[in-house]
Amino acid sequence: VAIARSLCMNPKVMLFDEPTSALDPEMVREVLDVMVELAEEGMTMLCVTHEMGFAKEVADRVIFMDAGEIIEENNPVDFF
Repeated sequence: VAIARSLCMNPKVMLFDEPTSALDPEMVREVLDVMVELAEEGMTMLCVTHEMGFAKEVADRVIFMDAGEIIEENNPVDFF
């Protein structure tokens, strides 16, 4: 619902902070599918996630941070 509400504002960029936390597995897949569709449509997204498989699948860049510092930044193929 929150994603749909945000899309009504026609944003250029969307920020996601753990969008799948506390969701059951079926809902996780639905949220990730929506994000994949947005990416395919050209939506710029910044996503904080622990879903490494998802990050590898859809990210253009992966940034690993610790205590506010960038530890590693790379394309998904080289990162993983």
